[in-house]
Amino acid sequence: MYKQQRFELVEALRLKGIEDQYLLQAISRVEREKFIPSGVRQHAYKDIALPIGNGQTISQPYTIAIMTQALQVKKGDKVLEIGTGSGYQAAILFEMGAKVFSIERNMDLYNEVLKKFEKLGIRAHCKCGDGSMGWDAYSPFDRIIVTAGAPSIPEALKKQLSVNGRMVIPVGSMNSQTLEVLTKKAQEEFEIEEIPSFVFVPLIGKEGW
Repeated sequence: MYKQQRFELVEALRLKGIEDQYLLQAISRVEREKFIPSGVRQHAYKDIALPIGNGQTISQPYTIAIMTQALQVKKGDKVLEIGTGSGYQAAILFEMGAKVFSIERNMDLYNEVLKKFEKLGIRAHCKCGDGSMGWDAYSPFDRIIVTAGAPSIPEALKKQLSVNGRMVIPVGSMNSQTLEVLTKKAQEEFEIEEIPSFVFVPLIGKEGW
């Protein structure tokens, strides 16, 4: 039913500068409508953020695409996602061949997403907890993606990133953030690139808001 709309979304993202072919293929295959409440499903392939309940949103497709492209995911990468939310971002990473670990702090969203993943055959390691502290038991991670805005980059996440690993995280105020793309060059050495002007829900937790 939504196949044509999915195709059109992929073409729109391509025109906006998304070039990662594996990412575009994943977006063309993952059914975004299955991660959205039925009341707003008709907007599934518009390039906008949508409410998913519990005061949370599913990010607009362009935001998801630009973050994932900046992450430079390769097949087999061990990826930690902070903020499972609707589960759509995790589904994209799984479709790209990543080993996905995902943390959600809201118990209702967490329980909902577990059922969704089981139904859709998405194999991701999930837990309910404080994402700002990461998931030390499974570290280090090749990639870390944070889908909520933080006041600063949590030290716990920096430590859990492998050397030569990358992290993408929105950092700033409650109302506006810059996407920071970190590459870990050595244990305490990071290179940071910035992509300005994004707005995310806040990262809540010990090292968040």
